[in-house]
Amino acid sequence: MKRNRIGRILALLMLVISGKAFAQNVELFVIEPFPLEITYHKTVNLIFPFAIKSVDRGSRDVLAQKAKGIENILQVKAANKGFVQTNLTVVTSDGKLYSFVVSYSDEPLQLNIELIPDKNKPASSALFQQSNQAVIKHSSELALSDKNKVHRIRDRSDKARFALSGLYIREDVIFYRLQLENHSNIAYDIENLRFFIRDKKRVKRTAVQEREIMPVYVHQDTSAVGANSFHVFVFALDKFTIPDQKQLTIQLMEKKGGRHMQLQVQNRAIVRAKPLS
Repeated sequence: MKRNRIGRILALLMLVISGKAFAQNVELFVIEPFPLEITYHKTVNLIFPFAIKSVDRGSRDVLAQKAKGIENILQVKAANKGFVQTNLTVVTSDGKLYSFVVSYSDEPLQLNIELIPDKNKPASSALFQQSNQAVIKHSSELALSDKNKVHRIRDRSDKARFALSGLYIREDVIFYRLQLENHSNIAYDIENLRFFIRDKKRVKRTAVQEREIMPVYVHQDTSAVGANSFHVFVFALDKFTIPDQKQLTIQLMEKKGGRHMQLQVQNRAIVRAKPLS
């Protein structure tokens, strides 16, 4: 009996010793969450390197869904204004985990965020690929306050006027200053404002070729322009030029209304963008 008891004790000691030795070879990596700002009026797009497998929201104040037909883009927005800070966790098909601390902001610094894996860090690490947002925000403020106006490119519909009043550039970002005037007694509620590169002319029996350009930042964003008032905002887009057979279309849609307008911007206007310093 004594021998069996001694044998069991020795076996237990060996397990404890081997467990300690194994633990000493284990490295612990803390996954730092990314700061993420979202808003009530606009959607923030998170672009992952692999398909999204699961999404966990820390609060119902955060709305999240995968983009239709695309497995690696998560669209996030706020269900309520001014919610208490919460978190968001995403797991992708390659087994990586992405953690975000989510805060409310009327003007998020970034609307489109691409996450690039960092090969020099653990599997759960990633880096944001984004422009210098502080510089972009400051440049947008300069574009907004600039008193010089370009020859306006404009459109109108039932006492509403939409115009491109300024074009600016700083490094690799072009800033489009847009003005929406509402001369009616009914508020103009904005459904969306989008940028497309489209064919100038549609060949008979062929579909129009178009590509949407997503802004990297929006300054002085709004969801509505009140009756008999106006609003000026600045959209920052990555620098691009357009082939002769194409043009930039800026499309404004009224929510639950018919006062839709669009601006046609030619390449010659874009290449004359005023430098900001």
